[in-house]
Amino acid sequence: MPVYALTLAYRGTSYSGWQVQKNATAVQELIQNAAERVFGYRPDVTGCSRTDGGVHALAYVCHIDSPKEIAVEKLPLALNMHLPEDISVTTARIEKSDFHARYSALGKEYLYVIRNSRIKDPFTRGLVHLYPFPIDEKEADARGRAFEGKHDFGAFMSAGSKIKDTVRTLYYFRVVRRGDYICIYTAADGFLYNMVRIMVGTLLKKTNIKTALESCNRKDAGPTAPAEGLYLNRVFYNKEELEERIKEMTADNIEFKSGY
Repeated sequence: MPVYALTLAYRGTSYSGWQVQKNATAVQELIQNAAERVFGYRPDVTGCSRTDGGVHALAYVCHIDSPKEIAVEKLPLALNMHLPEDISVTTARIEKSDFHARYSALGKEYLYVIRNSRIKDPFTRGLVHLYPFPIDEKEADARGRAFEGKHDFGAFMSAGSKIKDTVRTLYYFRVVRRGDYICIYTAADGFLYNMVRIMVGTLLKKTNIKTALESCNRKDAGPTAPAEGLYLNRVFYNKEELEERIKEMTADNIEFKSGY
């Protein structure tokens, strides 16, 4: 049976996140609706993670197991015909039978974008976090390195989460300025609920990161940054690709070879 892996880009502003919910519109539901039109029945669509309401994606991955064979070069166009303008299937490929969008992933990279200005930009409204106070990106980058490595990130998880194992390995945490925009890149073998947004909030608040990591107490970390600045940027399924990205992002001077 073919396993179709789809890469999506979507603007999460109008959605409650990825996962289907009873009283709100989710991205997964709209992908299922489109897949039903294309495949002729309603297949299961499995995502790589649960993104929160208002969070965006540049390269979200989901998969569909289906006995129906469709040319992968035609599948993105076919699905996009039935999707709203703020969701796009960018690529499709056939994977091995044991592929799973979530469990086959070796890691994920998130990008958090801050417009560091007192002046709002109407063209990026809902897509970045407007932060009017000065940010020293080099100082922030140096402080953020404390997140890297294997830690118990219990302090950086939403208080309502029921996850018991809160130990994760963070591959990198980098802060880069591009004009008025601060871009924060972080990748790990897994993320807790609201983990990236709490790390960003902690960085902006200049809360002591090491103290929060040691205590595992949510009260010792900073506030949760707004969802609008967060993007799922990459999902890694290939060890060599992950290692190359880690090397690229841990270099003294980051040089982006491709993508964001």
